Amino acid sequence: MLTARDEDDLLTALYAEPFEQPLWATFIERLRGRMKARFVSIIFRPPDRPANSPVELFSGERAPPDLHRLYQEELYKTDPFLGFQLREGRVYSLSELFLDSDPDHVAFRRDVLEPSGIRFMRIVRVSEPSGVSTWLGVGREKPDFTAAETALFSRIAPHFRNALRSHIALEREKMRAGIADDMMRRLSFGWISLDANGCVVETTPEAQRMLKYGQGLRIARNGRLVATDPKTERTLSAAIKAIASSPAERPRALSVNADPWIEMLLAPVSRQGLGTAGTPVMIAYLQGDTQSESDRYEQIAELFGLLPSEARLALALSRGMTIAEAADSLGVTVETARNYSKKIYAKMGARGQSDLIRYILTSVLALA
Repeated sequence: MLTARDEDDLLTALYAEPFEQPLWATFIERLRGRMKARFVSIIFRPPDRPANSPVELFSGERAPPDLHRLYQEELYKTDPFLGFQLREGRVYSLSELFLDSDPDHVAFRRDVLEPSGIRFMRIVRVSEPSGVSTWLGVGREKPDFTAAETALFSRIAPHFRNALRSHIALEREKMRAGIADDMMRRLSFGWISLDANGCVVETTPEAQRMLKYGQGLRIARNGRLVATDPKTERTLSAAIKAIASSPAERPRALSVNADPWIEMLLAPVSRQGLGTAGTPVMIAYLQGDTQSESDRYEQIAELFGLLPSEARLALALSRGMTIAEAADSLGVTVETARNYSKKIYAKMGARGQSDLIRYILTSVLALA
């Protein structure tokens, strides 16, 4: 049975895996001590890895280096373990798996296991719903494992299955988050979570980059998110106050910086947490540009075959400016801007500003 000491020593270490590297290092070391084993191993055999190179987590005494090398080069081809179909959750002893009547079993035991100091083993296979399977094994030279030790090993198996399930789910979420972060980085999106006082709780890497280079936003000494432009700061403060006082408040959009360009959408958190200190109540979604306007002019000109003056206008129009606003920002007349826009639409094959915006935002420039 699992005693209170076992629960403290073994299960605590088993479920603490997400916070430990290498994985389950403390658990397998404690299990080795509790079982008085020569080694404890956790073996994954992904289908895309060679049979002689499984993913292995190990604690204890390994096989002699020469024997280990020989196994990887040749002996793995006759490894009986590779052919065993272990029933999920059942603990097997070495004597149940290796048959004295099988010459290959006898040879592998004589040439590999015994020189490695392994005469007795207990092995259990566990898997999680997606199909990831692993073997948990303990071994020693002598004596054989007692009934009590085998029972302890058996009772650990369901806990290890739960820990494995949590590990796989966490790894999948990490992968998804990594892909999402990379996409957000390439599209120059980021977010900053804020508490009711407008203090920063958490930021994404892309948002951190925007803050680092002072693109219209910074974190004050008291931890509040503030805008560097006084007018924008007043608008931001009012929006934070409104959303903090009413979770149903509509999102507020702000233009934060012109060059490099950055905009913000401040919105209430859609899913509330436990209400602890520092719980975010709103998210500042940021969209910006990693390039300066001069860099973007050149890229747009190269991609769509525009003249520099046309590329400048195309960039302004792609950011939602009207012809009049774009003309004012570029220091040209409205009539000149209209003439440029006609040439731009013709060269890009756009029927109007909406097409121009779509062509630019969905082009490879978004990944530059």
